[in-house]
Amino acid sequence: MADENNALTPDATVDITSVVCPVTFVKAKMAIEELEIGQTLAVRMNDGEPIQNVPRSFKDEGHQVLRVSDNGDGTWTLLVRKASE
Repeated sequence: MADENNALTPDATVDITSVVCPVTFVKAKMAIEELEIGQTLAVRMNDGEPIQNVPRSFKDEGHQVLRVSDNGDGTWTLLVRKASE
């Protein structure tokens, strides 16, 4: 596996920049449910409520937040590893 801090390639990607809370987490959760335990999901989201709520919600469900990156354009990319069903 690649270095988790730099070159980890996600197994799937979901873009939730076109939806608003609370639908943001619903779409992200649906995407991670499609993955196997241990696979990773990249979630592209807007600044504001999504970046405050989505990572916390994944942690609350037991998933591992690996990285949150500022894309420099008002969006963020969250990389999360599926921990359980």
